Amino acid sequence: MALLSDVSEYIIAPNPDAPGLARTVQAVAADGTSREVRVVEERPLTIYLNSREIVTAMTIGDHPEYLALGFLSNQGMLAPNDKITGVDYDAEVAAVVVRTAVETSHEAKLAKKTRTSGCAVGTVFGDMMEGLEGLELPKADIRQEWLYTLSEKINRTPSLYLAAGAIHGTILCQADRPLVYMEDVGRHNAVDKVAGWMRSEAVSGADKILYTTGRLTSEMVIKCALMGIPVLVSRSGFTAWGVEIAQQVGLTLIGRAKGKRYECLSGAQRIVS
Repeated sequence: MALLSDVSEYIIAPNPDAPGLARTVQAVAADGTSREVRVVEERPLTIYLNSREIVTAMTIGDHPEYLALGFLSNQGMLAPNDKITGVDYDAEVAAVVVRTAVETSHEAKLAKKTRTSGCAVGTVFGDMMEGLEGLELPKADIRQEWLYTLSEKINRTPSLYLAAGAIHGTILCQADRPLVYMEDVGRHNAVDKVAGWMRSEAVSGADKILYTTGRLTSEMVIKCALMGIPVLVSRSGFTAWGVEIAQQVGLTLIGRAKGKRYECLSGAQRIVS
């Protein structure tokens, strides 16, 4: 399948050739020949909420401000009405500080809950589950042809995954248009970048679809619901807890979406032909 030559419909598209995201190394193949391959970079990024160090995440290093803002929002450390006075990134010390007008209620409570965030160990705090209580997601419809079009466009978009592999993508979509495509070594980081962009730009999730290349785990479902997005789609599979939570909150959960095939394990009533 040929890659898209025009990604202008994206607000943010991947930039696989951006400096610092990947490097070239020498590889020896099974037949003994040597060749150059690209491998993804990963580096630590420490996130602060005001004066409190919250987490150190392993990330590819792009969009650090969105990652920090989205992580804190999705973990329930930033409430929707918390006034943010600054999001400052210091490349020299690899840290982002998110500042609020008034100290939040979470800083002292979370002092003992710092974790390292990565692909294998997603960070789930009790506050995320508490945020689902009483949550009602929009009843917006989704058309089957949107799924087919999105799958084709996203799979043909030039990306770091296609260039180097070992990475996950999360894409915010509206109808059959992909809007914001974020990548990272951890699928949770990729979705947090999308959440950070949405909060920064005051974008509603009510009429959006979240497409991810990774597994549909409990944390992915929780984060999608907390972002107010009623539909979560993946070309990968499900976990049982992810399905249970999606059913509890009324989220449409679609997996194994490839070509004109998919499986919906929750919220099928939103899908129209």
